[in-house]
Amino acid sequence: MSEFKLSASLEGHEDDVRGVTFPNPSLVISASRDATVRTWRGSAPPQYEGTIASHGSAFINAIAYLSPSKESPEGLIISGGKDTVIEVREPRKAPDANAERLLLGHAHNVCSLDVSPNGQWIVSGSWDASARVWSVGKWNCEAELVDHEASVWSVLAYDNETIITACADKLIRIYTPTGKLLNTLRGNTDVVRALCKVPKGHPSQAEFASAGNDGIIRLWQLNGKQVGALYGHENFIYSLAYLPNGELVSSGEDRTVRVWKDNQCIQTITHPAISVWTVAVCSESGDIVSGASDRIARVFTRSADRQADAQAVQAFEESVKGSSIPQQQMGDINKEKLPGPEFLTQKSGTKEGQVQMIREANGSVTAHTWSTAANQWVSVGTVVDAVGSSGKKVGYQGKDYDYVFDVDIEDGKPALKLPYNLSQNPYEAATKFLGDNELPMTYLDQVANFITTNTQGATLGQPSQPAPSAAADPWGSESRYRPGDISQSQPAPQPFPPRQKVLPQKTYLSIKAANIKTIQKKLEELNEQLISSGDKGASLNPPQVSSLRALTSKLEPAPTNISASDDLSTVLHIITAWPPPSRLPGLDLLRLLTAATPAIATPDLLSALSQSGVFADAERPNNQMLAIRALANLFETSKGQQLADDNFDAIHGLIKPFSQGPSNRNLIIALATLYINFAVLITGESHRDLPSSTDHALTILDDLIKVLGQEKDSEAVYRALVALGTLLVLGEDVVSAAKEVFDVGSVLAKVEGGVKEPRIKGVVSEIRGFLK
Repeated sequence: MSEFKLSASLEGHEDDVRGVTFPNPSLVISASRDATVRTWRGSAPPQYEGTIASHGSAFINAIAYLSPSKESPEGLIISGGKDTVIEVREPRKAPDANAERLLLGHAHNVCSLDVSPNGQWIVSGSWDASARVWSVGKWNCEAELVDHEASVWSVLAYDNETIITACADKLIRIYTPTGKLLNTLRGNTDVVRALCKVPKGHPSQAEFASAGNDGIIRLWQLNGKQVGALYGHENFIYSLAYLPNGELVSSGEDRTVRVWKDNQCIQTITHPAISVWTVAVCSESGDIVSGASDRIARVFTRSADRQADAQAVQAFEESVKGSSIPQQQMGDINKEKLPGPEFLTQKSGTKEGQVQMIREANGSVTAHTWSTAANQWVSVGTVVDAVGSSGKKVGYQGKDYDYVFDVDIEDGKPALKLPYNLSQNPYEAATKFLGDNELPMTYLDQVANFITTNTQGATLGQPSQPAPSAAADPWGSESRYRPGDISQSQPAPQPFPPRQKVLPQKTYLSIKAANIKTIQKKLEELNEQLISSGDKGASLNPPQVSSLRALTSKLEPAPTNISASDDLSTVLHIITAWPPPSRLPGLDLLRLLTAATPAIATPDLLSALSQSGVFADAERPNNQMLAIRALANLFETSKGQQLADDNFDAIHGLIKPFSQGPSNRNLIIALATLYINFAVLITGESHRDLPSSTDHALTILDDLIKVLGQEKDSEAVYRALVALGTLLVLGEDVVSAAKEVFDVGSVLAKVEGGVKEPRIKGVVSEIRGFLK
């Protein structure tokens, strides 16, 4: 059978392509970390035209497609991601139009979606350690698949009566759609990330396949028996699919898509990217689509009439040859023992996809992979040296640090930056990092341990020691931390420190993660709509649009030189004069500015927020959440701290109602973050002896007790506990009120019974220590 060749490169996404689906030969759908879902339509493939189908507020990681029906003649796109919401949308609907349904229930990132063969239900997997089954039509959550002890990385609607889940706890579970656990499969040595059905007739008699961090594709029967294993990938495997002829397709962190016939790899397609996150198959044509970290989705075909022209194929092959491969991905390399270029003509490979490194005459190292079909070595890039620690200070956002680590929270690039000085408490640095990047405190112990492990042996005033090599680093290559990916098969970092106390909190938390370009684009789109509707009083004029662009340009990649001379009043105009449904990106920009510059910290800010009516707009909880985040971020500047301190009563009047009733999860987390920052302020040396501090502490304590009495989300509970515990250091008056007036002991017992996490138990134990 002929090899797959490039058919089309679908370019348009601005960040990693994390999910793809291929419903029919004329339609590809992709999801990206750029917060968009795009449809790619081709009347005569390989020509496709891309359109944005949905534009969210955060990374979109999972995509599925519900086939056409009488109710939805063009089918429905189902997507999910970091914002925890599953969106159901018609493919041709405008991205700014309302979705058909928003499915709420998951507490963390939605990372997998699938649709039952009969189209009657959807199954989703999440970082919240659960999978959920949603009815199509009613759109209710019909069942929650529990028992998982870590992130559910993949879900498979095997048939109308069977669901399979793959989990970071290394287990595969089989359920009914009603949530009944039928079987638990053991045998994986690491995190399980991918699942796919194996068509009938496979020589192994397998019924489904799994893959993950150990780089092995395992073949299973539903009774739990492993009947085969496919070896060839050299790193994590992220995605699996099957072809109409029964062959399997896989993709992974080794830059490849691989095609498997029976038990052999018959083709390796190397990409000019570090990660090939996802692969899908068109069941009609047998074509493949992949999504990768270079922001491109690519279609590959065996049909000569759908292959790209020779120039496009050559450009793809040249981009692979010219790509750089991080040395960490290749393991330890001894250049002196590598063969020279003559090896490529004198020796053949032993299997499809075999990788051979060559020492070139100029001293560089190139990588080549063996193509069985072509019977030759194919160049796939140049290996570049890893960046090592030199012992010098590292600059980040205008400050010098002993270390600036790359932290990969979602297995993607670009990594988040974790700055750290040896003079810091690792737990304080980890807490600030998680708060700044709007990440769950579930990772606190792991990030703190990561810092400790990678700074072992380094002391103040001495050069930093190099980080562990990739071969010995259980946190992944390049000192990149991947939550949930620690393998018991790898050596554990030694020694891990005992859990350090987190109370009292001494540093302010902020929520600053954002896609500035997306915010700017959305603001301009909404402004054009206002102009088109004739609302000149609310719309921005050209000078205001220009000043807005100049302002946002100063926020990326890091805030620089934002002062009172910048037109900050335009932002306040947006949040007060624009129609409430259009204010979301303006509020998002505002919360970035309150963290970035003291110039925005004026009484006008609080007046604008109060007059906007945002806190009373119950129909738009996301607007309310962003307004509270803006208040929390004030504490990033001393002028903002002063503004919050001087206006405590006014601010509390705006936020108090949210502590008294059920609210949006992200809103409560923002509220708890604001309470933490007030607690840090009033327990600081300059405030702790002021009479007003005790009054303010009791006011906040009253709110926190109400939040803890009704909130179930672990992140919200954890932050509320940290705020409560920090307030107790003010002394006997606050401690007595906590015990006798607010009955904190009973509240803590209820919390422990409802949220069973080690970090919750740890901070509850610390609070009880203050109460003795």
